[in-house]
Amino acid sequence: MKRKADKASRVAKGQELEVEHLVEVTDVDPKQARTLLPRHGADWPKLKDQAEALKKED
Repeated sequence: MKRKADKASRVAKGQELEVEHLVEVTDVDPKQARTLLPRHGADWPKLKDQAEALKKED
């Protein structure tokens, strides 16, 4: 039963909480975060690097 509770407490890829977290951590806008998340999934170091690159382009 514990396993079910663990799965339920996780945030699925692409949900708003991940978008919000990426926006807070990297200062990209929500639209950019929604674009990055499907491309890089849960690879947070890669997400952060890509977000930094986006900020430099702006």
